[in-house]
Amino acid sequence: MGIKKRRDWKKMTGTIYGLDPGTYQLKIYDKREDRIRTVKNAVAIRNHTDIFAVGDRAYEMLEKTPGDITIAFPMKEGVISRIGEMQYLLECVLRTEEGFFTRGTEYVIAVPTDVTEMEKKAFFDLFIHSSVRAREVRIVERCIADAIGAGIDIRQTPGSAIVNLGGETTDIAILSRGGIVLNRLLKTGGAFLDQMVVTIVRRNLDFVIGRPTAEEVRRKTDVFGEAVRPPVLAAGRDLIRLRPGVREIPSTIVREALEEFLKPCIRTLLLMLEQTPPVVLGAIRRQGICLTGGIACTKGLTGYMEAQTGVPFYTAEQPQLCAARGVRSIIVDRDFEDLAYSMKDENYRWMR
Repeated sequence: MGIKKRRDWKKMTGTIYGLDPGTYQLKIYDKREDRIRTVKNAVAIRNHTDIFAVGDRAYEMLEKTPGDITIAFPMKEGVISRIGEMQYLLECVLRTEEGFFTRGTEYVIAVPTDVTEMEKKAFFDLFIHSSVRAREVRIVERCIADAIGAGIDIRQTPGSAIVNLGGETTDIAILSRGGIVLNRLLKTGGAFLDQMVVTIVRRNLDFVIGRPTAEEVRRKTDVFGEAVRPPVLAAGRDLIRLRPGVREIPSTIVREALEEFLKPCIRTLLLMLEQTPPVVLGAIRRQGICLTGGIACTKGLTGYMEAQTGVPFYTAEQPQLCAARGVRSIIVDRDFEDLAYSMKDENYRWMR
């Protein structure tokens, strides 16, 4: 959805931030520094009320804290679930070194396409009704930002497809000439995959590992590599000896978890391709389907997806940063600025 009046971002006097708020990681583009930085999207809460750590520091405490401390994630399945904690986190992250916020700041936020208007409004409220002093909040569908960040010419390309494998969601989109043809948001992502690794390790090895350890094992394992794939060492608790220990985690366990995770993604993608107009589908088959998101870094994943679907795949450069790069292009390039829209636009009169 575009806006009627084009605006020159470069003439604005305030700071401009672009955000891709993932479930476990917040990607922030700062126009002043022209760089993208990442912060863990986590807060540490003592006695359910006192926030005493945020970001990377809070995430490092995950599964290592006493009973009175909780590690919370303000985002849930692509939308804001704890707006108070999210506001506090952003206030800490975006505050300048002098300890204040720049007046007139504007924000461009990548949000999942397949969410309700009220869930999109929560992103708007997050900045407008908080101390970050936002002058304007603009929204862009994440699949559009992903495509731009992956280097796809979305204005001219007759057909392209994006599969974003994120922390708690998988966003699948079919695009054509700057518009969205089909989109599905699946409530499954890296957290589900890591929990599957935890479950299979416990069932097969009588060994308990935490979710952060499962994520580390997954990242180190060459799941779809050559025939000889060495196991990965992981620390945990031996359920037979009832004591801490270290165990080798076979790659077959990670592969089993990954295949289980990918099943609904592949089913949904095949169904969407069946519903795609022939001209668009032909362009997708020629160009290939682009994988983005953190799980897209998995070695050999493109070959596995091709074997399962019969369609070529490729992985974007730095796939976990695609949406943030797309938001950057929307901010600095006038050719893309109309792809983000304000919820104060006439299409959202009901909000006034």
